[in-house]
Amino acid sequence: MNRRLIFAIRTLAALLLVAGSGYAVHEFRKTKQAADLPVASAHKGEFLVLVRCRGELLARRSEQLAAPLDVPDLQIIWEAPAGGEVKKDQVVVKFDPSRTKQDLTEKNAALNQAQSTLDQAVAQARITQDQDTLDLSTAKYTVEKAKLEASKQAIMSVIQGEESQIDLSLAEQKLKVQQAAMLTHKKVAESRISALGRARDTAKSQVDLTQSHLDLMELKSPLNGVINYLPNYSQGWMNAQPFKIGDHAVPGQILAEIPDLATLEMESKVDEVDRGRIAVGKSALVRVDAFPEKPISGIIGSITPLTEQSFNEWPPTRSFRAFAKLDKPDPRMRPGMNAAADLVERRIPDAITIPSKALFTIAGKPAVYVKSKGQYIPTAVQVIARNPDEVAVQGIADATQVALAEPPQEKK
Repeated sequence: MNRRLIFAIRTLAALLLVAGSGYAVHEFRKTKQAADLPVASAHKGEFLVLVRCRGELLARRSEQLAAPLDVPDLQIIWEAPAGGEVKKDQVVVKFDPSRTKQDLTEKNAALNQAQSTLDQAVAQARITQDQDTLDLSTAKYTVEKAKLEASKQAIMSVIQGEESQIDLSLAEQKLKVQQAAMLTHKKVAESRISALGRARDTAKSQVDLTQSHLDLMELKSPLNGVINYLPNYSQGWMNAQPFKIGDHAVPGQILAEIPDLATLEMESKVDEVDRGRIAVGKSALVRVDAFPEKPISGIIGSITPLTEQSFNEWPPTRSFRAFAKLDKPDPRMRPGMNAAADLVERRIPDAITIPSKALFTIAGKPAVYVKSKGQYIPTAVQVIARNPDEVAVQGIADATQVALAEPPQEKK
C-alpha cells in the first residue's frame, strides 16, 4: 500500500514538474518574442502633411562673361579656380595683352606724330598771319602817304600831280591785294589745321580704342557668386572641355557663368495628382543630397501653370515645376545639386505621430500593437493624415510603445 502511494506521489510530482517546465518555456518564449520585436514611441506634436518630391538647386540670377569684341588673338593666360567663390569686380580671367600693348605703342606714336604736325601747322599759320598783318600795315601806310602827296596837286606841276595820283592808285591796289592775300592765307591755314586736327582726333580715337581693348584683357565679376566655366567647342562637340589656361577665345564668345548664390532656389517636380495639394506661399523643407543632415526652410514662390514634359526617362513624364525660395542658403550649396523637397500641404497641431511601419490592418481596420507587460495588444486607431515615413493617428496616448513588426502569433 505504501509503495503504491509513493509511486503515485512520484508520478504526480513528475507530471507537475513537466507541466511547470512547459509553462515556463512558453512564458520564456513569449517574453523573448516581446523583447526581440523592434518598437517605437508615439509622440505628440505638430504634424506636417507633406508632398515629397525631387529636384535640383538653381540660381534665379546669374551673369555671363564674354570675350571682348573686336579684339583679335585672345588667349587665356590666367583664370580664377573653377567653382570658387568670387566677389564683385574681382578679376576672374586674363588674356595675353602683349599684342595689344604693341598696337597701343604704335598708335601712341602715330598720335604724337599727328599732334606734332598739327602744332607745326598752327605755328606756321601764326607766323603767316603776323607777316600778313605787317604787310597790310605797310600797304595802308603807303596808301596814306600817297594820299598826302596827291593832296599837294594844287601847288605842284601837272606832271607831278598825275604821278601822285598814279602812285595813290597803285598803293590802293596793293592794299586790296594784300587784304585778299591775308584772307586767303587765313582760309588755307584754317583748312590745313582742321584737316590735321581731324587726323589727330582719329589717331586719338585709335589710341582710346586700343586702350579700351587693353582694359578688356581682364574680365571682372559683375556680382558675388561662384565661377563656372562653360565648355569650349573649338575642338568639336565630342572633345569639349571647360575653358582653361592656354585656350583661344573668339571675340564675343561666352566663357563662363557666375550664378548669384543669394538667389538659390529649389526647383521641384510635382506630379499632376499632387498639384492641388500645394499652393504659393506654403512652407517647404529642402534637403540637399550632398549634406542631408541640415534641412533648409523655404517658401513656395511660384508654380508653373502648365505641365512640362521630360524625356530623361522612358516613357516621358509630365509634371509641374514648383520653385521654393530658400530662407538661409548654405554657403556650400551650388546650382545643379540634387535635392529632396517636402512641400507642406497643411499643419495638424497636437497630433499623435507614429512611424508608418507601426501601422497594420486588423479585420480591415487600421491598428497598432501596443507593448504592455511584455505582450503586444492590438489596438484600433483612426488615421488622420499620412506621410511616406510617419502617420498621424487617434486612439493611443503620447509616449505609447508600438511595435514596428507584427507579432509572430498574429501572423499565424
